[in-house]
Amino acid sequence: MRTRRSSDETRAHVLEIAHELFYWQGIRAIGVDRIAAEAGIAPTTLYRLFASKDDLVAAYVDRADEAYREWFRTSLEGGGDDPRDRVLALFSEQNAMLQPDICRGCPFLMVLTEFPDEKLAGHQRAIQLKQWVRDQFVALANDLEVDDPERLAAHLTLIFEGAYASVQALGSLGPAAQTRSLVESLLK
Repeated sequence: MRTRRSSDETRAHVLEIAHELFYWQGIRAIGVDRIAAEAGIAPTTLYRLFASKDDLVAAYVDRADEAYREWFRTSLEGGGDDPRDRVLALFSEQNAMLQPDICRGCPFLMVLTEFPDEKLAGHQRAIQLKQWVRDQFVALANDLEVDDPERLAAHLTLIFEGAYASVQALGSLGPAAQTRSLVESLLK
């Protein structure tokens, strides 16, 4: 028996299913029919909600973007008012998140890898999120009142993104486990 949902509820349900499948198994590996089946809806219903798989991918990125920004902000807030503590709190939270049972890597890097076409909305939105992360590090570096905030922001961004890139192949106990100590050495 299928659950009756509003269009908005069905859309949210489909995006939840798409997130789980895309994130853990790969976007290209998962077809629209599989998402519809797992969501308990007809493919035609899915296509009424999303005109194409590209539209579904863009909505998946938007959903992930919203959650990611909230996680990022909350992680910074965990450091209180001191800019140095805020940066360290972010890297501590990232390290806690990079565990294999909850993290396969960065969903935005996955989108960029699987969809290199810069014209696709999903690709563009993933780039926008990565630029937003970079901008956050620039703002944090400016708050730290260092001599070269752009350089520090570039280093922090590289360390942050590198943790995501390395965790898939080398695990959470590999180089990703060293991010906080590396950041501490940069902030001395």
